[in-house]
Amino acid sequence: MKKYVCNVCGWIYDPAVGIPEDGIAPGTAFEDLPDDWVCPQCFVGKEEFSPLED
Repeated sequence: MKKYVCNVCGWIYDPAVGIPEDGIAPGTAFEDLPDDWVCPQCFVGKEEFSPLED
């Protein structure tokens, strides 16, 4: 699964890790995050994220 980076603050969502403290289980793809999910660091929406190139 692909990692995604926040275009605003640089925080990286890693689907292998998820965000357990926010109820996002490891193995949750970025596309499967709720539509109202926001960056835990700067609170922008999913539309502000881009796929992280390896």
